[in-house]
Amino acid sequence: MTTLSWPDRLPQPTVDGYGVETQDGILRTEMEAGPARQRRRYTQTPTRITCKWLLSAWQFAIFESWFVHKALAGGAWFDIDLLYGLGLAKHVARFAGGGGAPYKAKPMNSSQNPHWNVTATLEIRERPVISEEVLEVAETEDIPGLLVAIGSIHTAVTSTLPSPAGWMEDINLLLAEMNDTHTTIHSTLPGPDGWN
Repeated sequence: MTTLSWPDRLPQPTVDGYGVETQDGILRTEMEAGPARQRRRYTQTPTRITCKWLLSAWQFAIFESWFVHKALAGGAWFDIDLLYGLGLAKHVARFAGGGGAPYKAKPMNSSQNPHWNVTATLEIRERPVISEEVLEVAETEDIPGLLVAIGSIHTAVTSTLPSPAGWMEDINLLLAEMNDTHTTIHSTLPGPDGWN
């Protein structure tokens, strides 16, 4: 994992302008006769994500300085939370420099409160995807129904069962009963000397 992270003082990318573009990971060989053959070229397919940030003047100054000094003008990998199929997840990314520029910034028309519209293409190391096991469940089961059932079970457990404090009372009562039983057994039964 990288040690460099997207600055906490800067917002996450907006949904507007966000896009995921996977690169081709297949090698195709045309045959003289019959269908072409295809095979997987590599297991880690490059993916690019287009991002857009709306930054205040101060945030843009932080971004520019971070880009130059920490991200090494876009050459360094860094951690950033980005959208994927199930929501936000940490990605390891770097600036891809699509079109010759690592990022583009345009000032917004507002003399009283200037903002910057910053766009960039990030290259990510590995796209987070659900595991093959989860995929198999998702292909055969009603996932929304399972999520509703899990929510219902959670509600039932947390609202109808006693709280952990109640559990302690039950455990203490059980221990007291066990102690009473232990005492009764030892007081009424003969000890090892009385055994045949």
